[in-house]
Amino acid sequence: MRKESQSHWLKEWATPLLFAIVLAFVLKMFVIAPYIVEGASMDPTLHDGDRLLVNKFISHVQDKPSRGDIIIIKDDEAQKHYVKRVIGLPGDTVEMVEDKLLVNGKELNEPYLTSNKDDAETMGMLLTEDFGPVAVPENQLFVMGDNRLRSMDSRNGLGKIELDEVVGKAEVVWYPFKDVRSTK
Repeated sequence: MRKESQSHWLKEWATPLLFAIVLAFVLKMFVIAPYIVEGASMDPTLHDGDRLLVNKFISHVQDKPSRGDIIIIKDDEAQKHYVKRVIGLPGDTVEMVEDKLLVNGKELNEPYLTSNKDDAETMGMLLTEDFGPVAVPENQLFVMGDNRLRSMDSRNGLGKIELDEVVGKAEVVWYPFKDVRSTK
């Protein structure tokens, strides 16, 4: 009788358990995934050690992220992921003049930089050195970290980002729990 009961339990739970495992795998591969922020390049928006939930669906459905999105970028050569903010879209021209970010000749409002700009001003310097104009080719993005003084991004080491290098869009900081927040 005991073997029948174990067999019955296994038959009853095997299908839902297998379904849950497959569903979790599909969700992680194509819909949402966790990532950990490493480094200070996105301070004060994101901090070293923040845990993010990343919408991977964007890279499978939309043809490109939107300006201002915080995205995860894969670098297959370095076998790393980077977290950056989208500044320039395909066809845009990006330029920095006296700490004013110009996209297609119009100043881009960057309220997320207020505290960093205040710190730079206190030190008697600009937050971001002048550069450009830089044309963003088709199928590429121009990205920057919010911590402009300490960010490797499209201005320096990373260069422009191919759209197929975008893993997804950061949606939520879920840890540390006391700092749960949207990344928008």
